Amino acid sequence: MYQYTDFDEAFVRTRVAQFRGQVERRIDGSLTEDEFKPLRLMNGLYLQLHAYMLRVAIPYGTINPGQMRQLAMIAERWDRGYGHFTTRQNIQFNWPKLKDVPDILDALADVQMHAIQTSGNTIRNVTADHFAGAAADEIEDPRPYAELLRQWSTDHPEFQFLPRKFKIAVTGSPNDRAVTKSHDIGLRMVRNAAGTPGFEVIVGGGLGRTPMIGKVVRDFLPVEDLLPYCEAIVSVWNLLGRRDNKYKARIKITVHEHGIEEISRLVEERFATLKAAFGGADQALLANIRAAFAPPVFAERPTDGFEAARLANPAFAAWADVNLAPHKAPGHAIVTISLKKHGATPGDATADQMRAMADLAERYGYGELRISHEQNVILPHVHKADLPEVYARLRAADLATANVGLVSDIIACPGMDYCALATARSIPIAQEIAERFEALKIEHEVGPLKIKISGCINACGHHHVGHIGILGLDRAGVENYQVTLGGDHTEDAVVGEKTGPGFSADEITGAIERIVFAYLDLREGPEETFLQAYRRVGMQPFKAALYEKDRADAA
Repeated sequence: MYQYTDFDEAFVRTRVAQFRGQVERRIDGSLTEDEFKPLRLMNGLYLQLHAYMLRVAIPYGTINPGQMRQLAMIAERWDRGYGHFTTRQNIQFNWPKLKDVPDILDALADVQMHAIQTSGNTIRNVTADHFAGAAADEIEDPRPYAELLRQWSTDHPEFQFLPRKFKIAVTGSPNDRAVTKSHDIGLRMVRNAAGTPGFEVIVGGGLGRTPMIGKVVRDFLPVEDLLPYCEAIVSVWNLLGRRDNKYKARIKITVHEHGIEEISRLVEERFATLKAAFGGADQALLANIRAAFAPPVFAERPTDGFEAARLANPAFAAWADVNLAPHKAPGHAIVTISLKKHGATPGDATADQMRAMADLAERYGYGELRISHEQNVILPHVHKADLPEVYARLRAADLATANVGLVSDIIACPGMDYCALATARSIPIAQEIAERFEALKIEHEVGPLKIKISGCINACGHHHVGHIGILGLDRAGVENYQVTLGGDHTEDAVVGEKTGPGFSADEITGAIERIVFAYLDLREGPEETFLQAYRRVGMQPFKAALYEKDRADAA
């Protein structure tokens, strides 16, 4: 993985020193909260419902064992013993004291981490496929390109005060695990007719109060044109983007108002000017970055023990069925560690669990971990011979829940338990749904099903692209949960369709249960997934099942 240069080290330390002085002036009253706000946001510090929240960047979701252990130390020393992994591949600490934040940032810098550009109207943490560098279906590891984008965008003088925040996602696989079509810029690696890798460039995606699926602005972009083309996109939006209304300031609105053809014309025109200005310096930098992402030397060992363990231990077999993914190297697998134990807060990990995952990565995972946008942690490279021992150690750390991709593997934002913007709770709803289906013991029978929950219209829980999406709203002071069906975050991305009237907090779990049982009745065999069944039969049968209780009550 990428290692800081002397420049990186000096840059981050200087920012920490600057912010330390700003915090001191805020505490002694020299700065008002209004004056301090833009300064803290530039350093990832939010003022939430109950306390400050620090959002730490984990660029393109890649982290090493030493960094994970440092996060554990920070959680214990300056927070409440846990961290919350987010849908942006970041980690949030929900309870730091303001006076301690500079010390936390210094501790992060000690392990080459920071909180720069995790907030504010700037280019945010660049995200990537959480299986990057390991996936069997990958054309190329996208992380060198993500790192190039990170370096280009950090403190870019033109892009520090954009109309609104700006998010970029990149995947090296034709199977999109990075939600690229819901980002301001999405980059999907593809091959042209000659077999040369390049990028399909998508612009104008986004969720929130106006969900839109991004549109393709370039079918094939040569990799050497990545930076000037992205700069052209952001430059065009920076000039055209609305600054009179923050709800209409995102690039998705700009694309909608001007049309993709006009945006494409302006981008290509700007790109033609910018390309010459780059002069190849970015390609020399990319060559250096690529070396940092060389794959490990994968061991060649027998896998008999893995197969024997599957036959001997049904619990291990159930875990292996859903928590493992195909790896590009023979004899290896990708392990997803679920942070969704039934009844737990989605995305939370205790300090002890962070250390346990760091130990596993160090001993069995070639020293690498990934954070997924689905709020889980990945061991990207594990030999199959080691999987029984990995599973045993995960069980000891309370991290062996066998539910990845199933009903209880729920994405949920912090909701009204933490967030000042939220209008309803998300965490208790996710916990109750997970516990209900655990009690029913039908998760594995149901199969792949993505439930995503947001506590307000800002959609941090990605509910619009959930197979079942749940949006919490305030209706005259009462929490009300609106349901959408048929959303998809993959290369076939689509925004889900609203079912109708919402449900109270007491009713929503029963409503989701009715949807799931309707699917089991409707599907054409166990191989047909929820999303496939929904696309085949449409909304009406699910809607009928969803509101059958209301009709019965009315009768």
